Amino acid sequence: MKLQSCTRGDNLYVYLSGELDECSVAGIRDLTDRAIDDHAGLSRAIFNLAGVRFMDSTGIGYLIGRYKKLKKYGMEMYLESPNQSADKVLALSGIYQLIPKV
Repeated sequence: MKLQSCTRGDNLYVYLSGELDECSVAGIRDLTDRAIDDHAGLSRAIFNLAGVRFMDSTGIGYLIGRYKKLKKYGMEMYLESPNQSADKVLALSGIYQLIPKV
């Protein structure tokens, strides 16, 4: 799993690529949290999932954990560009009711 982040305007963009599962989440959780902490004054974080080839329930937990962290800073979270298989997992989980897709 690879993670890149950048800011544009009032947005923190987090780009994920690879497999978002139990083996990979531990390696990116701290990196993501650091990016959030470093940009706590922004309005929103947009997680781009275009490069995610596989996602399981651990990936859902990772996203919900980042949502909770962002809420503490008053930041909104959005999901962007999931591929068809990731979109299916996200839709079935009901996560779009909590974290909208843009």
